[in-house]
Parts: sequence; C-alpha cells; structure tokens
Amino acid sequence: MKNQTKTVEYNLEASEFNWDIAPGKTIKAWGFNKQVPGTTIKATVGDTLVIRVTNNLSEPTMIHWHGLRIPAVMDGTGVVQKPIQPGEVFVYRFVVPDAGTFWYHSHLNETVQIEKGMYGALIVEDKTDPVFDGEKIFMIDDMKLNKENEFTTPKWFLPRIVERHDGREGSTLLINGKENPTINIHAGQTERWRFINSSSARYFVLHLAGKEFKIIGTDGGLLEHPRTVTEALITPGERIDIAAGPFTEGETFAIESLEYNRSTFLKAKRQKFATVLVGEKKSSVAFIPEALRKIEPLAKQDAVITRKVKLSVGPSLKDGMDFLVNNDVHVNDKPVRVGELQIWEVSNTSLMDHPFHLHGFFFQVIEENGKAPEHLAWKDTINLTPRSKTKIAWMPDNRPGTWMYHCHIIEHHAAGMMANFEVIDADKTNDDMIAEHVHHCH
Repeated sequence: MKNQTKTVEYNLEASEFNWDIAPGKTIKAWGFNKQVPGTTIKATVGDTLVIRVTNNLSEPTMIHWHGLRIPAVMDGTGVVQKPIQPGEVFVYRFVVPDAGTFWYHSHLNETVQIEKGMYGALIVEDKTDPVFDGEKIFMIDDMKLNKENEFTTPKWFLPRIVERHDGREGSTLLINGKENPTINIHAGQTERWRFINSSSARYFVLHLAGKEFKIIGTDGGLLEHPRTVTEALITPGERIDIAAGPFTEGETFAIESLEYNRSTFLKAKRQKFATVLVGEKKSSVAFIPEALRKIEPLAKQDAVITRKVKLSVGPSLKDGMDFLVNNDVHVNDKPVRVGELQIWEVSNTSLMDHPFHLHGFFFQVIEENGKAPEHLAWKDTINLTPRSKTKIAWMPDNRPGTWMYHCHIIEHHAAGMMANFEVIDADKTNDDMIAEHVHHCH
C-alpha cells in the first residue's frame, strides 16, 4: 500500500520580538512565530506543503527551503520571486519528495536576517525510517552580541575586513536558540538526533565526550550503512543524523564542538554547546538495520568533467577582498540541460575552507583530491578545504528554471561567492540556450 499523501499547512509570521537565550539574557530577535528557531515544519514523503508566510518585519524577506528538491519558482531566491514586502503575504506550495533533515531560512539580507534568528527545521519522514526510542532536533547557531545583548555591527575598516574574511562568528553559542541547554535522555535508549548547522560561518565538530555514535544520514537522507565515529564535522548549511545512545543512568556529558582550523583570523577553540543528563533506565525498541538504503552511483570516479567551478579570494580596493567564482563576483553561469548528467569539478584555490551549497538538487561526491570517497551519500553542501578539488555528479531532473550555488558562509556569499544558472528543457536547441544565457546576463 502506498503512503497516503496529504496537504499539510503551516503559517509562518516573520517579526521582531524579545527572545530569552538564557535566564536574564534577552535579545531583540527576528524570527518566525516569535521563536528561535521558528516552528518545526513536519511532513511525510509525498505530502504537499502549503506554507503561508506573513512578513511583519520592517524590511522585505523571502524563504529558501534548504535541501528540498522543489520547483525553481518555490526556491525562495531573488531570481525566482519578488521579495515579500512588509505587510505582505506569500504562499509557498510544493510536494516534498525525499525523507530527511532539511531547514528553512531567509534568503534576503541574509547576513542580518539569519544572524538575528530567521531559520527553522523542516523534517520529512518516511514509513521506512529506522525505529528509535525518541528524536531530537539540534539547530546549531551563534550570535555576535555586545555587553547590552545587542547585535554588533563592525564600524571600523579592520573589524569589517575580519568579519568579511572569517564570516560572522559570535561568542554566544546556541542550540535551538538557547545557551547551554540541558538535554534529557533515558538510559538504555537510543534516539535519533538531527543536527542542522544554521550558523553564518561556524564549523562545528560534533563531539560527545569521546563517546561513539552512529552517523545514519546526511543532507539528502539516510546513508547506505551506519558509520560509527566519535566526531563529525558539520559545516554551515550541512545536516547529519546520528543514533545517540544507549548511555548509562546518571551520567552527564557535554555536546561540544572540537576546534577546527579553517584559516581564520580568530583562533579556533573547543567549545561547549549543551549538557546531556542521562535519566532513569528504560527499555528500548530502537532498531537500526545495517542496511539503511541503497544508493545507486551516478558516475565513476573517472567520469568526464562537464564544468569547472573555481572558488577563490581576490583583493578589492573597496572592501579589502572579494570572494570569487571563476574569477568574478555574483556570476551568471552557463545553463545545463534536463537529463544530462553533470560532472562538476569544484576547486578551492584559496587558503581557507568554503562550504559549497547547490540549491534544489542532491549530488554525489565521486572524488576528493584524486581519491574516491569511502562511502556514497546524497549531499547538497560539501566542505572544500584549502587548495582542494572535489568532483561531484548530479542529474538535472525535470525542474527547469533558475537555480543557484554558493558558499554557505553567509558573508562570503554576500561578498560575491555565488552563481545563478538555468536548468533548461531537454528539447531546447543550443541557439535557444545561448539566447537565454545572454538574456539572463543582461
């Protein structure tokens, strides 16, 4: 019997409100439904989501549905929709085709709006999901606040350069909009913990006091097999799902991020984000099979490259530095055709890391610095280390329109490290494609 698909409706109101991130510590947040993160949107594979967004902010906004394979007109970027003006309502409507951990966030004036709290989780379930004793969502974030708990704006040239170079990383560390929250789990039980890195620029190396955990899923849903690790890098925009537990009654440990050197001016540190308290023992019904699903490879490691995308950093007289795609800022890249397999070589010639995010499509990494990856996964965000080359394979299915790829360090995106490109119907001629590309560039 097939899943009974349904229409699921949500209302999201974007506004400014007071938000307590810790006892006695209140900020003027921007967010959805007066909470940070915004309302968690839940659906089942095949459902139609109808999300009515009311903008009660003092400036325009729009929402990108990060990781969802939806029609281009619903992607929530400035090339596919008009910004939702103050006082206006916009209705997003789309079918969710894949199970997994996704999220939504502002895609306008992002360096301000996401920083202030304009994001939330979007979870798509499937009846074939593994069975757990419970489930938790952890949205990782940080905020840059002054002593009065107001958001800072760098006024001088040097602090502006540092923030443009590093991305905006703050010392107020948040899980689900709270500083050092307490997380409760029963001893003897195994839960699905869904981690979403919603920060502007923070690289988060998940660590549970050295305890082993199993990675069961990434951006595009379940892996083929669980992977047992003691730490896992989650870059801005990325998600991982883990099987956490079973733990021993009475123990306490930290959810922390180990230091990660991504070549920033600010020195990386090991930092604590939350405290886990393990309560009384309860019996478990959790069952995580060794085979989670089958992922068919899209291409072999030696597949012929169809496009080269180079990320780099160059000098700028006005701003100190620009963040570049193929030696230019805010690029219009060439179109791709529906049904034609894409093999992209994405290189990072800079001396710092960049998380590369492709809107609207999942890709497979088929090679990193000359080596095949250890396991197959569906991804929409991948970290590019300094002076590295990654080959990705992806298939433009029948969702023509304008799409985007960019660095998911929000400040790098704003500083130029992004590109739009068209996905074009399979039956268009080359002349049509050239004409559309020229029109788009103007």
